[in-house]
Amino acid sequence: MVRRLSAVDAQTYWMSAKIPNDQFLLYGFAGVPDVDHAVDVIRQRSRDCPELRLRVRDRGFFTYPEWVAGEVRPGQFVVHDVVDSSWSECLAGVARLAEDQLDPQAMTWRLHVFAGVDVPGAGRGSVLVLQAAHVFGDGIRSSALAAWLFGRTEPVPAVRVPPLQTLRLPWRSFRAARTHRQLVRDVDAGLVPPQADSRPALRSNARPDGVRSIRTVIRSRAQLPGPTITVGVLAAVSTALAAHLCELGDDPSAVGAEVPMAKAGVRQAHNHFGNVGVGLYPDLGSDERAARIAEDLADRRRRAAHPGMRAASRAFAAVPAPLLRWGVKQFDPTVRSPVVTGNTVVSSVNRGPADLRFGDAPVVLTAGYPGLSPMMGLTHGVHGIGDTIAISVHAAESAIGDVDAYVERLEAALG
Repeated sequence: MVRRLSAVDAQTYWMSAKIPNDQFLLYGFAGVPDVDHAVDVIRQRSRDCPELRLRVRDRGFFTYPEWVAGEVRPGQFVVHDVVDSSWSECLAGVARLAEDQLDPQAMTWRLHVFAGVDVPGAGRGSVLVLQAAHVFGDGIRSSALAAWLFGRTEPVPAVRVPPLQTLRLPWRSFRAARTHRQLVRDVDAGLVPPQADSRPALRSNARPDGVRSIRTVIRSRAQLPGPTITVGVLAAVSTALAAHLCELGDDPSAVGAEVPMAKAGVRQAHNHFGNVGVGLYPDLGSDERAARIAEDLADRRRRAAHPGMRAASRAFAAVPAPLLRWGVKQFDPTVRSPVVTGNTVVSSVNRGPADLRFGDAPVVLTAGYPGLSPMMGLTHGVHGIGDTIAISVHAAESAIGDVDAYVERLEAALG
């Protein structure tokens, strides 16, 4: 089986050489089973899933990389020695995993096992972390593959790029230009929301330096305000981040968040999402703030659904490989910008029912820690499984200072 990467996946893969972008999907289980046997079961499940046997083959400048089938390798399973069983030390160990990024030409994922950890709400348990190259999948697809490893029966379908994409570039470019003119007219007429405003870069956008920390706050669904989990957490992040930035000497009145949003339509890439900017409105009361955040998210979805936006995506999908490689090569991660899409990232994924197992140990929580980048020193993950929601913080000392003080503010804002 050989199939080419989509343009967006190829871009994600080539960009990883400039900005490391592995994802880390954490799952906590109540209990410590026979680890060797439980890992053997997962290893066999990975061999039974064609999508988990993929790796990248990049054959040169003039062609797109390809997905090729390989074998699941022994090095894709790592059982760590747990000396300190505390939850905080486990998270510190998870943070250190980012120091060893994957080479997708060798393996696209690796599973880390920490057995004998004090899992919140479950006592002595097991923590498993799926490290996945971002080219391998976005948050939704990577979560589905992790769920397969832990016993869920729904197969994860292959993503196939339609043939002869680059030959369609002239026609798609013409349609993109025509529908963009319609988008401009519709924005002027008030029928479609305009592009989200950029925001001034703040301390949280500092280049990540110093200690990098991760923290996780656990809540039940019933404990979080609405109208949705994502909006409720964004409203709480607004309160905590504005207060923290103010203490650090910044003006947080225009603070906003960058939110990954799944694209509509049939998935034609392993990464089927776009990042959108939303305001956090810290000066508003809680109810009005949540309403404005929900309105911003709805506006981003409406704009993304416009034919002009969809035509632009289709035109990008037809860009020849040499041109896209050249574009990625021009990116300079050392360049700073005075404006940004958001002052933090909030990535939210519902990972479904609590039906996963590690051996005979049931899942009790799941979390994720979006990566940092040269213009983003603070990110948040919002991940649910069953009725348990994990709100996670990934922060660099240069961007947030005292991470525990920030997490205390976030816990108070969450209620």
